[in-house]
Amino acid sequence: MSNLKENIIDILLKSKKLTPEKLKEALVAQKEKRVTLRKVLVEQGIISEEEIMELFSEQLFIPALRLGKYKFDPEIVRLIPEHMSRLYTIIPLSLLGKTLTVAIADPLNILALDDLKIFSGYNIDTVLSSESEIVRAIEEQYHKGPKDMQQALDEAAPEGAQRDTAELVGEEQIELGNVLKESEKAPIIKLVELMLTQALKERASDIHVEPEEGVLRIRYRIDGVLHDVFKIPKSKQNAVIARLKIISNLDITESRVPQDGRFKVRFENREIDFRVSSLPTTFGQKFVLRLLDKTNLSIGLNKLGFSEHSVKVFKDALAKPFGMILVTGPTGSGKSTTLYSVLNQLNTPQRNIITVEDPVEYQIEGITQIQVKPDIGLDFSSGLRSLLRQSPDVIMVGEIRDSETADIAVKAALTGQLVFSTLHTNDAISSVTRLVDMGVEPFLVASSLVMLCAQRLCRKLCLKCRTPIETPREYLDSIGFLKSQGQESSKGITFYAPVGCSYCNNTGFYGRIAILETVMMDDPIREMIMKKQSLDDIKNYAVTHRGMIPLRDDAFLKVKEGLTTIDEALRVTTEE
Repeated sequence: MSNLKENIIDILLKSKKLTPEKLKEALVAQKEKRVTLRKVLVEQGIISEEEIMELFSEQLFIPALRLGKYKFDPEIVRLIPEHMSRLYTIIPLSLLGKTLTVAIADPLNILALDDLKIFSGYNIDTVLSSESEIVRAIEEQYHKGPKDMQQALDEAAPEGAQRDTAELVGEEQIELGNVLKESEKAPIIKLVELMLTQALKERASDIHVEPEEGVLRIRYRIDGVLHDVFKIPKSKQNAVIARLKIISNLDITESRVPQDGRFKVRFENREIDFRVSSLPTTFGQKFVLRLLDKTNLSIGLNKLGFSEHSVKVFKDALAKPFGMILVTGPTGSGKSTTLYSVLNQLNTPQRNIITVEDPVEYQIEGITQIQVKPDIGLDFSSGLRSLLRQSPDVIMVGEIRDSETADIAVKAALTGQLVFSTLHTNDAISSVTRLVDMGVEPFLVASSLVMLCAQRLCRKLCLKCRTPIETPREYLDSIGFLKSQGQESSKGITFYAPVGCSYCNNTGFYGRIAILETVMMDDPIREMIMKKQSLDDIKNYAVTHRGMIPLRDDAFLKVKEGLTTIDEALRVTTEE
């Protein structure tokens, strides 16, 4: 059977909706944009999505359905996992006996229909819906969908019942104005409590509170991906924001400038820190609440998910009495968690550990932590200069941002302190040139560095529902998988794909795992740095002589172990 693209062309040409000249233009645009032909035709105004649906319904004898007002049954929707719905642009509608009816944008995709039949165990019947409507329905129906405030409150446990909820620690009672009184009303307190509790239960790392024109939208970041959870009526926006300000000890009267605060909650016998940031926007103040669980810091290097080689290099570096250890990577790659875990291990009564951070993320007992305050002149460089007079053994600089901070940190590493810091670079070796570009002399960089480390986080497959898949040899060769693992064939390796179940909230992934590229400095590398040799030369030496495993190869190692997917490994690492 011909595919949808050929049928679109055939049907449109027959219906006189499309001329050969317009078709030629559309095919060129499709090749350039790498999107579907129907999307190009709609974008160019040649035909609307509704007209495409009508034509196909008429020509293929498949009924068309508008999904805008359709009432979905969550149990039926979840018969097909989200990743499958997105892959084939389908969404389940109803189940009658042994027949599952789905809305599909490409009714001639026989492979999709066969896969759905095999996976679900049902016969598949189809109705036709537009791609945009199906995508919108997928967004709304999976992950419990957006809820209004009343639905959220209805789900809260009744008054007096034993509830497993987040309990605020050390909250102060304040009375200010009408908005404040509104924020102290029971429904608002319950709503904020529910928002925090659900975020903790769903393993969120961030809560986004985003004012829009007509509603206040709440989103959770779970395993690095944002999901819609609540939609609160606009009339309650000020009360919810005031409540967040009260518990975060922010100035409730100030809405024109950004503010930062924090608070603690007790949940399931553990204390969770929340770091709060507010930002004025067009429709009100946006809040981002970062969840910081201290229990993650005491698990040790062996349990952070690092490969055996990376753990060994890290431990060798920590055994050095002085020098600089740099962890690099983009925002949200787990650099801070790694460094805090290391500091926690080094935190003994015999050591004086001092940090300079912006902001202080985890508050750790036994460690002196300095919060950077640029408005009063306390920046990284001045804070670092001051703490050197406090006789530190171990120093952590939140981030090396300028030449002065870089210079002081390097000199501290040379004069007897163990210095940890972070940089934003693509790989480990690039931090050498970043420091040189900041004005640090190459001989100082070479002498001070002990270890370089680049880090990424990739989503970990849900071990309860992952499914084995066949992966063609040609594809593995094209991405360099077999070469990176030193294998001639994929024999003995099982590749997995995400499926989705109730345990992982139908995402197919549960948690994240660290991918590391670590290199220990030695004399030949120091000599290459002083001679200003290219990064490629240093990297080649590190791989061949120091056993460095590049980021992508370490990610492929996690794929080989069945912990993640090839797509996820490619997503979080750049090609060498």
